[in-house]
Amino acid sequence: MGQKKKLPDRILPSWFDGKTINEAQFCEEFLQTHRIAFANGAFFTPDGRVTDDLPLRAEIYEALKGWAISNIPKKISNILEVMKMEAQAPDLPPEPDRIHLANGTLLLDGSFLEGWPRIVRNRLPVRYNPEAPSPELWLRFLGDLLYPEDIPTLQEFIGYCLIPSNKGQRMMVIKGSGGEGKSQIGSVLSSIFGTNMKDGSIGKISENRFARADLEHVLLCVDDDMRMEALRQTNYVKSIVTAQGKMDLERKGKQSYQGRMFARLLAFSNGDLQALYDRSNGFYRRQLVLTTKERPKDRVDDPDLAEKMKAEAEGIFLWAFEGLRRLVANSFRFTESDRIRENREAVKRENNNIEAFLESEGYIIRKADYSIATTELLEIYWLWCEENAYLGLKKKSFCDAMVQLAAKYNLEHSNNVHNSAGRRVNGYWGIGALVIPPVSRNNAGSTRTYIHDELPD
Repeated sequence: MGQKKKLPDRILPSWFDGKTINEAQFCEEFLQTHRIAFANGAFFTPDGRVTDDLPLRAEIYEALKGWAISNIPKKISNILEVMKMEAQAPDLPPEPDRIHLANGTLLLDGSFLEGWPRIVRNRLPVRYNPEAPSPELWLRFLGDLLYPEDIPTLQEFIGYCLIPSNKGQRMMVIKGSGGEGKSQIGSVLSSIFGTNMKDGSIGKISENRFARADLEHVLLCVDDDMRMEALRQTNYVKSIVTAQGKMDLERKGKQSYQGRMFARLLAFSNGDLQALYDRSNGFYRRQLVLTTKERPKDRVDDPDLAEKMKAEAEGIFLWAFEGLRRLVANSFRFTESDRIRENREAVKRENNNIEAFLESEGYIIRKADYSIATTELLEIYWLWCEENAYLGLKKKSFCDAMVQLAAKYNLEHSNNVHNSAGRRVNGYWGIGALVIPPVSRNNAGSTRTYIHDELPD
């Protein structure tokens, strides 16, 4: 039979009486030599949030292993639970006026404080080196990828992600046909943000109420390959982009709680971010949409390009910090080229083709003394979609969009409109039909019958 292990003959620590470990006393002594705070559901140190507690468990194990004999993993877990109470801090508010870096803290006014004596929410792994050379490889890569007038917007957005703030109220989508190398940006940013950046899915964020909590304390969420399905609902995505204070967060099996959210969203895609039901201007206004140049057919890709650009991390940081200061000086209004504004409008019009329909020729006419029933206008809209290869909205989405657009197109919604059968129904003044509406969507044909003589010959 095995013999019970004998403890070493030496002075016992204050938290051990020879038989049991006083977990509260252990934590008190441990925290005298380790700067740790537990706030907002996570441990924080001068290096930022503890994303992996294995090193912390290892340190606790080193302190225990000379004394604890059995159930050591369980004892460590118990100690961590006690430490949450012993190291409890009321809050660690975000500090949007400074960036904590590997060798100190950089303030937005450009002054730098060496060292890291304080416990902080976020610390980036990159060093501040004001003498770092210009990141020529990175700049050349961006010059080949994007149009020159759009690069300042990307510079400002990456700089915006360096601080815990949502004042910019924007997310970014970089889209291309594929193979341009746009996803290299995310790989390079990982060397600057480290654990403060997370890979994620905008689609998952939009449909899973628990996904937002996974982004708590994170500065940047990158969707490397945004899926093309239209979002069924956009509330979660919009709330992340615009959050100014605490929001309600949920984790599986736990009570919801109030937490801060300042994760900026960056997506790479072969198409646009669309919404299945949200036709509001607010959803599209929050998007900065950059389009890539076409990939040269004779281009030979360097498989090590991302690693080479990561070596320029200190210079890339300075470049991004310059963009941040420009953004702050402009009251968090992003530089937008005509192309970016046109991209946003194109995405909006593609998802909500009602505007294109209302501006079309040959189907409707907009005049103050004309009127049309909503159902007949809907039938004409469906005919327009069929003949122009658009996907038509369903009745409710069409009616909701018309209500939102009525003022823009000088239309007046009324329940005193007469349909083609002479019955008084809901409809609009200020618009009339140039074609006889099909009887129904299913039998809509391509042959049109004109009913107003205002149509040009």
